[in-house]
Amino acid sequence: MSKVSKTLTFGGATLLSLGLGLGMIMPQISKGDEPSSYMPVVIKESFEAVMNRMKAAKPAIQAKHKSLLEERYDLSNKASGSTMFRGKPLQQGVRVRLAAGTSWDSLGAMSPEEIREKNLFPKGFLPLPHPNHPEGGMLFPKFHIDDVKKQTDRDLTRFDLDFDLPDHFLPEFPPPIFLTTRPDLGDVSKGHLITSNNFFEHFNGILNPKQIEGLRLLVTPFPQQQFNAVEDRRSEKPSLGVSCFDCHANGHTNAATHLVGDIRPQEFRHRLDTPSLRGVNIQRLFGSQRALKTIEDFTEFEQRAAYFDGDPVIATKKGVNILDRGSQVHFMSEFQELLDFPPAPKLDLYGKLDPKKATAEELRGEQIFFGKGQCFQCHSAPYYTDNTMHNLQAERFYKPQMINGMMASADGPIKTFPLRGIKDSPPYLHDGRLLTLEDTVEFFNIVLQTKLTTNEKSDLVAFLKTL
Repeated sequence: MSKVSKTLTFGGATLLSLGLGLGMIMPQISKGDEPSSYMPVVIKESFEAVMNRMKAAKPAIQAKHKSLLEERYDLSNKASGSTMFRGKPLQQGVRVRLAAGTSWDSLGAMSPEEIREKNLFPKGFLPLPHPNHPEGGMLFPKFHIDDVKKQTDRDLTRFDLDFDLPDHFLPEFPPPIFLTTRPDLGDVSKGHLITSNNFFEHFNGILNPKQIEGLRLLVTPFPQQQFNAVEDRRSEKPSLGVSCFDCHANGHTNAATHLVGDIRPQEFRHRLDTPSLRGVNIQRLFGSQRALKTIEDFTEFEQRAAYFDGDPVIATKKGVNILDRGSQVHFMSEFQELLDFPPAPKLDLYGKLDPKKATAEELRGEQIFFGKGQCFQCHSAPYYTDNTMHNLQAERFYKPQMINGMMASADGPIKTFPLRGIKDSPPYLHDGRLLTLEDTVEFFNIVLQTKLTTNEKSDLVAFLKTL
């Protein structure tokens, strides 16, 4: 497949699409230059030619994305005095950069229309593109790639792209595992990444045989769009594939990224920051926007569709894993429903702060959360979710625009994820555009127009860390 240069128009915006051979943007071009929902099945360029071309293009693609991140954020390592469960420091402070001549207080006092017309909405609050949005695909942090390769000799390295966010903004690794059935055990992972190499020794005698089988399936690699055995892949060697726990590391998250599979054309697809599986037993919607109704639906959907960008034709070619709903899906789901939130020793049985254990700052933050900050409207105790979806309509604050191959426009309704254990799950929002809790508070202060003071924002962050 030769290089193609086409000008396409979507929603009034013009896009110069430079075809990268087998890149994900190519399926949007069909005869007559009309957008298509389908990817090409027959690849007309050798694997070696594609790999060599994409390797050559990699430095420029990554440099462009790095420039975008540095323009948006302060990416330096500024550890706070707070830590995640196993001791990794949280990053502190607002990292989103403001436009020259503005302040957070002045921005918070403006109307959405004024911010939009003056183009003052912080760039770090705009939707975040995939490191190579026209191409997309699963992308893993290096520390996860290294551990998986050491344990299983399976390589999740992509020849065309590396993960983009610095490690200090990501969850601690490996994440601890807490079970609703055995809270007395604390972290049952004992500091190890659970893989096909060690799951049995860690869980035999703790889980029943059905749950152990479910865990086995969750750590078993199956073919996926970028990691498979055919010529249309992004691993140098043919690959067994990707396991559920390659993104949801230890049933939590390593912040691996991907593009959601349910939107077309390519530039309108949203970047996805892998959510934690902790607490799925109290959740009633699954997927950031798909609103799947059970964890069984989600488990089956991921294997049949999300692994292959929602394209069942390509799934058949690359080796879709058809799970049996009555046994395999059930077993996998049963294990997932045992994954608990980390302990929150300052919360009482209703999910509120115990005044005898909390600081004055944390108690003030709780009052803001359930009052002026309006956080409780979506995130109600004890798990801090309302199990529904909300549309923040952040597009009120900016004009639609192309950003590194992604159309930043309306996000639409997004699932209310639980806030329990939130300090252990950076970065934030469904696409990971907010690097710290302070960024998150500033974002919602503007979007909800709550006009919080500097001290109120600090108190609110202190409360969120107790969850």
